Amino acid sequence: MNSKIEINISDVSKAFRTAPALRNVSMRFHDATIYGLIGPAGAGKTTLFRLMLNLMRRDAGQITYRVENRNATFEQIRERIAYMPQSQSLYADLSVDEHLDFFRRLYGINDREYKKKKNELLHLARLDKFLARPAGKLSGGMYKKLGLICALLRSPEIMILDEPTNGVDPISRREFWELLHDAQTRGIMIILSTAYMDEAERCDEVVLMEQGRILDTGEPKSLLIKNRAKNFDDVFLMRGGDKK
Repeated sequence: MNSKIEINISDVSKAFRTAPALRNVSMRFHDATIYGLIGPAGAGKTTLFRLMLNLMRRDAGQITYRVENRNATFEQIRERIAYMPQSQSLYADLSVDEHLDFFRRLYGINDREYKKKKNELLHLARLDKFLARPAGKLSGGMYKKLGLICALLRSPEIMILDEPTNGVDPISRREFWELLHDAQTRGIMIILSTAYMDEAERCDEVVLMEQGRILDTGEPKSLLIKNRAKNFDDVFLMRGGDKK
């Protein structure tokens, strides 16, 4: 069973030389929820993820982690996190099957648990018929799904996904989201970024971002009603935001 985990971000700012990337950003994440950081390129989404993952230092503010209502350090929850960066690097010459076996060994998963997870994840990702195909010969959508199920092998409690469906065809995007919703039913906290406005409505909660600032947060349907908009393209247009 997953632990109760929270990530709290309070007044976080980050600048690169003189260019601000994040400006007093605050938000809160908890388990079994799909969060979407929605915004165009340059909104600060990737920078925020890197700060959350302790890959760079913030200039101001706090990022705190809590497990079972107790404060925890990043080092204490590091092993509970799976991260998919924008440019995921699978091994082009390794097959689907070889990738799964590689990550099984990396995560130290025993044979019995691995066999069960492998069959389940391959079926969900619709990759069970492509075990021998090298990653370099997979379509963009299949490649992203392989990366996701490799991450899911370790049974993470938090998944951070940086624009995971960028450049993926509509059918594969739908299948990718099916995998995400299945992961959510297992109690996994999912935090993803996207510039695709239609994906905002697939999330439980969204954070609308532009130029390092938060424009609004909340449940997608409520935000559309609040802004009297039909979709999130309209929300950004009304606020003067760019869109993909």
